[in-house]
This record gives sequence, C-alpha cells and structure tokens, in this order.
Amino acid sequence: MSQCPLRLYVDSLFTSPYAMSVYVTLREKGLAFETLSLDLDAGQNQTADYARLCLTQRVPTLQDGDVTLSESSAITEYLDEAYPKTRVYPADLHRRAKARQVQAWLRSDLLPIRQERSTLVVFCGEKMPPLSPMAQAAAGKLISAAQQLLADNPEYLFGEWSIADVDLAVMLNRLVLNGDAVPTELVAYAQRQWQRPSVREWVNLQRPVL
Repeated sequence: MSQCPLRLYVDSLFTSPYAMSVYVTLREKGLAFETLSLDLDAGQNQTADYARLCLTQRVPTLQDGDVTLSESSAITEYLDEAYPKTRVYPADLHRRAKARQVQAWLRSDLLPIRQERSTLVVFCGEKMPPLSPMAQAAAGKLISAAQQLLADNPEYLFGEWSIADVDLAVMLNRLVLNGDAVPTELVAYAQRQWQRPSVREWVNLQRPVL
C-alpha cells in the first residue's frame, strides 16, 4: 500500500454528497490525504489528463498509489478493506450488506428530490420552491423508508455509526434544510449526524461565492 498521502479529487464547490461521503470516510479512518478540486462547470473533469486518471470523468476519484477509483461507494468499500483499522461499515455481514443497499438506493432512486432539492440547499443555504407532486411522492418514499430503517435504533441505522448514516442524513437534509415537512425524529437523526466532527469539517469548508 502506498505510504504517500492519498489524493481525493472533488468538485470545487464542495457540494457533491458523494465526494463528502469519501471525505468523511478518510477523516474517520485518520488517513492522510490531499484534496484536489475540479471546476466541473469549466469542464476540468473532461481534460485529457483527468480522463486518463478517471474512467468515468466524474468526482469523487481516489488515487492511492497505483490504484485509482471513482464512484463513491466503490471508494468507501475499498478504503474499508484496504485500511480496516477503523471501520466505516458494520462488521456484521448482514448489516454491512444492508448499509451498502441503503447507499445504492440513495444513489439510484429519489431523482425528483435530487433535482428539486440540490445540495446547494444543503451546503450553501439556498432555498427552493415547493416540491412538485412527483417530488412529494419521492419525499414520502424516503421518509417511509427512513422511519422503517430507524425503527429499532433511532441513533444509527445499524446499531452503530456507519458511512450509510451520512448518506441518508444528506438526503434527509435536502428537505430539512429547505424547511420541508419532515417528521421530528428524522430531523433529529439528520441533525445528529451533522454534528459528527468529520461531517462538520466538510460542511464548514470554505466555498466560493455563487
């Protein structure tokens, strides 16, 4: 394994929830890493150099010596296996699979929420108009699933903190921080995840004025 600091490529606005997920994982593990930002609006992710580095030409991308990975959940799973001293996924096989399921679902579903509640709401304080009927339906689906997932342990999804808690909190905070209706217990859950030091570090990053 490389002894040099890892390199994490993120968006220059620091608003990617997926970059945040990897950043928090690295911080939780206490790993030394260098953060490099790309201006996606200027197409810096589409340059020939970055295309050679990153198969998907997206962020985040992690470089660990000769290993280069994109897609955030693939990166966090790699980090948990490559640097297992501090785990960010549950140790139990079944709970670990459930955490990965939550991550995959949040990345592949609920598109109307992501469209109508961008992470500019979460990280830059922007406010968006009321949800469309389609987004309201997606919000209802999110809330119902979150309540079911947290029914046995409202502190964390799987008995103890995992990176899936951060991903779920981001999605909930798209609604919470815009002032949309979210059940009190889910607001408290999202706020609790937001106070974690590794999360606060990302949230408090200096962002350019839009």
